[in-house]
Amino acid sequence: MEKTVKKVKRIEGSLRVPSDKSISHRAIILSSLADGTSVVKNFLKAGDTLTTVNAYRKLGVEIVEKEGVYYIHGKGLDGLKEPDDFLDMGNSGTTTRLTLGVLAGFDFFAALTGDDSLRKRPMKRVAEPLSKMGAKIDGRKDSNLLPISIRGGKLTGIDFFNEKMSAQVKSAILLAGLFAKGETTVIEPVISRDHTENMLNSMGAYVNREFTKDGYRVTVKKADKLNPIHINVPADPSSAAFFAAAASIIPGSHIELKDVLVNPTRDGFFRKLKEMGVKVQYKNKRDEAGEIVADIYVSYHELKGVKVEPQEVPSMIDEIPLLAIIATQAEGETVITGAHELRVKESDRIKSVIENFKRLGLEAEELPDGMIIRGKQKVKGGI
Repeated sequence: MEKTVKKVKRIEGSLRVPSDKSISHRAIILSSLADGTSVVKNFLKAGDTLTTVNAYRKLGVEIVEKEGVYYIHGKGLDGLKEPDDFLDMGNSGTTTRLTLGVLAGFDFFAALTGDDSLRKRPMKRVAEPLSKMGAKIDGRKDSNLLPISIRGGKLTGIDFFNEKMSAQVKSAILLAGLFAKGETTVIEPVISRDHTENMLNSMGAYVNREFTKDGYRVTVKKADKLNPIHINVPADPSSAAFFAAAASIIPGSHIELKDVLVNPTRDGFFRKLKEMGVKVQYKNKRDEAGEIVADIYVSYHELKGVKVEPQEVPSMIDEIPLLAIIATQAEGETVITGAHELRVKESDRIKSVIENFKRLGLEAEELPDGMIIRGKQKVKGGI
């Protein structure tokens, strides 16, 4: 499919972008473990999230959609059943890693596979800590690649240092911790996305969080049950970021983005836009199942280059390629470091940004963990 994009004079208006994928995944997974029926509105119907729905149906959970609303009849913390076939994870790393954490608590056999891309993505970062807790895991390349098999059962809590600050790794360990003897603690140098902690807390699980000299610590204990939830999934900040980016570089533009998730572990892009000079306002803040939601107002202003430090990266990891584009229109140089996780996404996103910049006549220096972008560049048309 080919699309031609033409220059516009300005953009203005109000819209609600599609719902957040991270919370949609977790709403299905955690509701499947709850005692009772959960109601999920504004669920994001996309390939990855529907993979999660199908996986938990294969694990015995009744999930019904009526007029766009999902009703999940939870099986409790001991009610999932052994699947009679492979669990196909499609292209969803989130479904895979979080589900491994869940399955670690069940004494039955399960095998997970995925598409060509997912079968190349690293899983040892999850398999290793889950194995230390007591799960039996085996897979290709020393349990680093799918297909992977798992048999859970009697688990013991661990203390785990999440050096890569991966929310998926943290979530998998915390979910396994719901079934483990004693306490399970994850320590991070910088807090990664904390949607799992927020949702678990809203469902009645024990979740203790604190910031120390070592960074962020979160601890869970073995749970007796999870309460069902009713949630309106907020709009995805990563999708909203594209419209905010357009408004930030086109003179005279201003837009309203409704119902956006503004969790501090996810809104780094908007905070960085503000640092670059863009007018960004959060209005009508409210709570949704432990998450902060707001309407975001963005208005054009001349931009200046900034530095993105490693500790800032987790809160804007998916928006860094977009930030790089905006930086080409800023006054001065923008330096991004500490973004090495972009190398192991579905593609090497750092390399992809640099290559596509060249096609558009833009200059940027590739770093092992980021890039340096020169400002005030003229964009040439290209493919």
